[in-house]
Amino acid sequence: MERVTLRIPKQQIEEVEQLVDSGEFPNRSEAIRSAVREMINEQYDGQTEQTGKRTWAKV
Repeated sequence: MERVTLRIPKQQIEEVEQLVDSGEFPNRSEAIRSAVREMINEQYDGQTEQTGKRTWAKV
């Protein structure tokens, strides 16, 4: 895995922490990875609907 440094507004990090504290995710990194996967999958689904063909593998 690659390491990525990013800046996120404090309120959003606090919300991610709440997801971790509630047991939804084991840690912040996994919560953020999940959000990125979801974003990529939504983008992929939108491209498939528009073009009717796959352009890359679903994550």
